[in-house]
Amino acid sequence: MPAQAKRPKPAKLGPQPANPAELIIDGTLASNEWRLLPQSDEETEITAASLAPGKVILPYGIWKALKSDLSSRKTEIGVWLDSDEGAELIGADAEALPLIAVHFPAFADGRGFTTGRQLRERYDYKGELRAVGAFMRDQLTYLSRCGFNAFAYEGEQSLLGLLASLNDFSDSYQAGVDQPLPLFRRRGLS
Repeated sequence: MPAQAKRPKPAKLGPQPANPAELIIDGTLASNEWRLLPQSDEETEITAASLAPGKVILPYGIWKALKSDLSSRKTEIGVWLDSDEGAELIGADAEALPLIAVHFPAFADGRGFTTGRQLRERYDYKGELRAVGAFMRDQLTYLSRCGFNAFAYEGEQSLLGLLASLNDFSDSYQAGVDQPLPLFRRRGLS
């Protein structure tokens, strides 16, 4: 019998990520080819067969319940982690996913930065790592340094302005996913 997943019914459903038509991927503006399935406070049954064809980003709980039934759709199933769900939940399964999205429900919630960095460094994730939600323009450089290469922005600023913000800084002192050596090591100082 195929697996079924009930949409988890949290005590209080927090803000859900949007799914904008355009986003930034690898430093360029692009059309969004993925449909993001939000969490819901309705207790509806979801099966692999009931998912519409095409690229879809599933909440972690639904993906976990259905992942064996979705094995034939490996290239079109992504997962999104909420701010309280860490990289260790996906772990070694990350390498098989074409896209992992990390939700930022508020600009002050920085847990997603750690999740992104762990996916890249601990689990050697090579696919699209997408920031979704309420991050700010000023955070794009830092998100990029933590390994995010795609940004689904929900704010009012233009995507062109956001794209320009990826070049706000020419260099960084600290090590990051994008530059594993701190500045003093790159300059030959020990």
